Amino acid sequence: MDKFRMIFQFLQSNQESFMNGICGIMALASAQMYSAFDFNCPCLPHYNLAYGLGILLVPPFILFLLGFVLNNNISMLAEEWRRPQGQRGKDPAVLRYMFCSMAQRAMIAPVVWVSVTLLDGKCITCAFCTSVPVETLGNASHTSLSQGEMKRVLARIPCKEIYDGQEFIANEVAVRYLRCISQALGWCFVLLMTTLAFLVRSLRPCFTQAAFLKSRYWSHYINIERKLFDETCAEHAKSFARVCIQQFFEGMSTDLAAARCHPPRKAPADTEEAAEKLLGITDQGTMNAALKSWHRCKPPLHLHSPALPSSNGWAGEKQPPVHPPAPRREMAAYYSRV
Repeated sequence: MDKFRMIFQFLQSNQESFMNGICGIMALASAQMYSAFDFNCPCLPHYNLAYGLGILLVPPFILFLLGFVLNNNISMLAEEWRRPQGQRGKDPAVLRYMFCSMAQRAMIAPVVWVSVTLLDGKCITCAFCTSVPVETLGNASHTSLSQGEMKRVLARIPCKEIYDGQEFIANEVAVRYLRCISQALGWCFVLLMTTLAFLVRSLRPCFTQAAFLKSRYWSHYINIERKLFDETCAEHAKSFARVCIQQFFEGMSTDLAAARCHPPRKAPADTEEAAEKLLGITDQGTMNAALKSWHRCKPPLHLHSPALPSSNGWAGEKQPPVHPPAPRREMAAYYSRV
């Protein structure tokens, strides 16, 4: 159990590196999923386009949402976005920075899926096989077929075993044509995403350095504040439970002592330490009110020194003036007269 606790603490302390590793694993998993996926084009005019574009776009959307789900900061972002204004204002720039940071990591796996899919070419071949220019690549002299029948024949291009339109256009010619277009789109997509990532990661801080540093600082603050609040709540709950259980057993021991005429035992020192950690919150209603107050009106981000006790004259009371020591010459003259 201690080993798992140590691993959990290590992951918490290195959350950013851990999330980058998770995004990398998801990217590799998306590529492996596509390679293991059994792509079966329906080879029907009304279904090829929906099936091909569905395989191209639906899994990236699922991976994008999964990237947000695996990010622990998504709940923090939603809580900060939905909380009331209260005593602490909400900075939209901080919320945008947090969302953009999570979106950048969540986009890795979808980008890998789309890139691999376009470079492979099966989806584009299945989706747009009915749009092959037969007049340019094949033989368009067969005018006996209607437009619907021509599309039904071309829709079978991805399925070599049932394709029967060799007299119009060769299967290999159509597949090579569509795969060439798909690979060109794939490389353009990779170039576009790489350029966009470069601009976002390197050039954005150069133009808005002050706003970037401010948003980054307060996003880290919100994350750390939430962690410390959870730890403090857990410590308070542990102390509260310890004191409640100890008081229960003390009451039982008092009843047993009254029945058997034995003096009750003294409370252990750890229970006294736990009672000191309750910070005056010793009942369920007060705790619920404190948690509701934390959600509705978080304290303003302004530190102030605590008020010093007035009994010792540290809270604004007038102190008697302290006279500086007399100079040495005056002291020497005084002793000479004496």
